[in-house]
Amino acid sequence: MSPWKRPRSLRGIALAAAALTAALSWAPGSAAATPPTSAPDNRVQAAAFEDNFDGPAGSAVDGGKWQIETGDNVSNHERQYYTAGNANAALNGQGQLVITARRENPNNYQCWYGRCEYTSARLNTAGRFTQTYGHVEARMKVPRGQGMWPAFWMLGNDIGQVGWPNSGEIDVMENVGFEPSTVHGTLHGPGYSGSGGIGAAYTLPGGQVFADDFHTFAVDWAPDSITWSVDGNVYQRRTPADLGGKQWAFNKPFFLILNLAVGGYWPGDPDGSTSFPQQLVVDHVRVTTSNTSRTTK
Repeated sequence: MSPWKRPRSLRGIALAAAALTAALSWAPGSAAATPPTSAPDNRVQAAAFEDNFDGPAGSAVDGGKWQIETGDNVSNHERQYYTAGNANAALNGQGQLVITARRENPNNYQCWYGRCEYTSARLNTAGRFTQTYGHVEARMKVPRGQGMWPAFWMLGNDIGQVGWPNSGEIDVMENVGFEPSTVHGTLHGPGYSGSGGIGAAYTLPGGQVFADDFHTFAVDWAPDSITWSVDGNVYQRRTPADLGGKQWAFNKPFFLILNLAVGGYWPGDPDGSTSFPQQLVVDHVRVTTSNTSRTTK
């Protein structure tokens, strides 16, 4: 895959973890992985974090679990403005969160390139929930179209002290609209960030498209080991042995992030083929610790 630069710094964002403004991310590297042939047995004993997005249609997300970031992203040249409240991130009354990207700017938001052309939303659990190890998953239906860029990912909670990429970043799932059948999972850390991120891609069989249905994107995270899966199908496992002697930055607390970006260096901008609005529909987000029976919504 082309190593597009993808820094995630946002301008003008007020966060409980203010250091999020230093967070960067780049396109996944193409280092080869030799994954196990089946998903590990990480069935749930205790839910450390769970949001099933139950509530009335139009409600904002639970502020005790999520904070909403606002602003644009000059570093990555994304085109959207992330809005507050329930303007672009709202419950649908059917037990799902809907993050909506629209081609609009009713409030005259200003972006790095001038008057913003799009709005969307980005949420994180910084200051509310962090976790070290466990099974981390989201069941989601991604949007479709050129320029769409949904992601479910994690940042090291010490980013305010050590900066990025020393904080570490775990990209559980990223999709870019020009690859409708493929998602990416990537690690970023000191000496292996940017185009040197360690990652792999998973492609649905038979020409299926991720936007056509819900899929479960997960990592199973243990000391010195992270394993990625889609719908229980493992497609890569990473350990410190994959880093060529560089520092493993993933044995510490991380927080969660959900967002839907529009345009940018990696996905490219929307074009005449892209229809709006587009939606990232999230059925649940769940972080669990160890073995009994895993339940799905």
